[in-house]
Amino acid sequence: MKKVKDYLQLMKLSLSIMVVFSSVISFLLTQGSEQYVLNRWTMVFLLFVGGMLVTGSANAINQVVEKDTDAMMKRTAKRPVASGRMSVAEGWAFAIITGAAGVFILGHYFNWLAAGLAAFSLFLYAFIYTPLKKVNSIAVLVGAVPGALPCLIGWAAGDGNLGVGGWVLFAFQFFWQFPHFWAIAWVAHKDYSTAGFKLLPADKGPTKFTALQTILYSLLLIPVTLAPFFIGMCSYEGVNGIISLSLIGLANLFMIGRCLTLYRKMDVASARQVMFGSYMYLPVVMLALLLAKV
Repeated sequence: MKKVKDYLQLMKLSLSIMVVFSSVISFLLTQGSEQYVLNRWTMVFLLFVGGMLVTGSANAINQVVEKDTDAMMKRTAKRPVASGRMSVAEGWAFAIITGAAGVFILGHYFNWLAAGLAAFSLFLYAFIYTPLKKVNSIAVLVGAVPGALPCLIGWAAGDGNLGVGGWVLFAFQFFWQFPHFWAIAWVAHKDYSTAGFKLLPADKGPTKFTALQTILYSLLLIPVTLAPFFIGMCSYEGVNGIISLSLIGLANLFMIGRCLTLYRKMDVASARQVMFGSYMYLPVVMLALLLAKV
């Protein structure tokens, strides 16, 4: 049982679920998902499993590569590889097996475009973003790409192409990550500095500039979250459309409000509110879009 718990921790289970959730919703937003009339939820399950395996693989590689820095930080020191409960070789074996299995599931049951995007996302996160974190804060920009690719993976799984709707969802999750991740970096600034991570946009650490950036990216989310209604992916008519637009509007106001509070107070408590607020914001908007699907 302890070994299973270690493997789940290696995958970063809660983070992986959140990532795959956006892929599943993106899949359900496609017209192509309608073809699976009889086995739609079976396909959703397969997409979830494939996505979890690929995401878990990327997170496992991240922990293997960063085992020394993880050991230096209080919040990550108890991770299986960093603590020594799991060997580097075992971590690599787990990552290779889960990654290959996840890509195969996506390619075999859906299409190889979705599988290829998943493999590219894994590579970008594990081998480009992870080492770049110690080099320059541009790592956050690079990391936002694999962080948003699950939306394109879900879209490709449903429609077999990279349509406009997929790119809109990609842009939504791409912009969302900046206030989300900078809030995390703000809260964990001391730990990250100890480990040598450079993740905040200002070299001096948490500053007004960082807080201002969270506001700007939250404002960018407004047109992106409304775009699905203008490209015909969602409808603003009827009860569902009104409820959807209302939820999205309130969610955007909520997110901007938390970022404004961070700018005004400049403290860890406010950054933590942005962080937890962003966790709520993403599923609310995604589910609101699904409610108004045409």
